[in-house]
Amino acid sequence: MKHTLILLTALLLSLPVLKAAEFYTPKQDKGGMTNPVAIDTSLPNVLIIGDSISIGYTRQVRDGLRGKANVIRPNTNCGDTQMGLRGLKKWIGTTHWDVIHFNWGLWDLCYRNPQSNNQGQRDKVNGKLSTSLEDYEKNLETLVLQLKDTGATLIWASTTVVPEGEAGRFTGDEVKYNVVAERVMKKYGVRIDDLYATSRALSPECTKPGNVHYTSEGYAKLAAQVVAKVSEVLQATTRSNH
Repeated sequence: MKHTLILLTALLLSLPVLKAAEFYTPKQDKGGMTNPVAIDTSLPNVLIIGDSISIGYTRQVRDGLRGKANVIRPNTNCGDTQMGLRGLKKWIGTTHWDVIHFNWGLWDLCYRNPQSNNQGQRDKVNGKLSTSLEDYEKNLETLVLQLKDTGATLIWASTTVVPEGEAGRFTGDEVKYNVVAERVMKKYGVRIDDLYATSRALSPECTKPGNVHYTSEGYAKLAAQVVAKVSEVLQATTRSNH
């Protein structure tokens, strides 16, 4: 028994622990995390939380809300809901947030295999599902309750399309996860930004074959919708304060 426990412990220690760096972000999109942001204390604060898709559109959202809001995001890929549970309090910090636009999903529905050479260890043939639908729902409820404690207006971004030929994800799973997320958001009165519908309608020049990421044109379309949804909230808040 003792030797068995030693071997089991050694095996567990040898398994990879998923860190932020292991949630892949394309090089051309990383500027969404690292761009310095000059804070105007007279403007409302908008926090963007999400994976590399949100990183890809952050700069364009920032440009679209320039002079209207400070647009800030964690300097990391926020991964899946499990990483969200570990990192959310740190990402929220002590800042007063007026609007929080958030998403988790693509990494939750991803199958990963430590032996895979694909970016992010993706492997839908021999890999293991990151987060079951049941756990996804539980995790989202916990995260939403933490977010509601900030007093910010919350906007949930539905998970974008999984294209055919994606190495670690099955096309159509995003629909199942979005159904679960919508149920949670309606339960807690959270607004929904339907980026799934927008991503599904994108033309070929906006997408990359077998890739969940987008061209600059694709990110511009997503960013425009995020700007519109956040602007609606900011305008409503301004009206209510007068």
